[in-house]
Amino acid sequence: MTKGQLYITVMMILSFAGCSGGINDKGQEVRDSAKTLKRKILAKPGSSYQDSLIVVSPSAIFFNPDSLQMEKIRGVNDKAIFESLTHDCFYQMRNAKLVIERNWPAISVRWATKARWLIFKKADGKVRTVDLNLINDICGIYLFDPSKDPLRTDMTNIDSDLGFYFKKK
Repeated sequence: MTKGQLYITVMMILSFAGCSGGINDKGQEVRDSAKTLKRKILAKPGSSYQDSLIVVSPSAIFFNPDSLQMEKIRGVNDKAIFESLTHDCFYQMRNAKLVIERNWPAISVRWATKARWLIFKKADGKVRTVDLNLINDICGIYLFDPSKDPLRTDMTNIDSDLGFYFKKK
């Protein structure tokens, strides 16, 4: 969950908690007579694709929804929340890509827009698979060094995470 999503979620919870009643002097819960708003927990809709992206070299793999997934996400979110999510993703991905290209030119930048699974083939022959349908964020990044397990990282901390993950042992 990005910082923006976390902030919005916390603010919504606080506003709902303030409106739903409280505790009386005897420690008993008191409810307002107004209807209690029930909020559904939304999950990201599944990918329209069933393809895999195979990764074997040092890479940064960006993922985001395909166009059909994006329309489904738009349909289940308020306009302001959807716009905030897509705005955050666009600028965080753009910044992370620029940092990688400028400071880590040996790292391949790849996009997993039309793939559901990321398959990481390690140097020791082991394979790590990530099902992007199980990740509830609409965008993100994985770093991969064949000598290590892949790392899902926060795009806002890309400068430091690249150095820690790809540094020589």
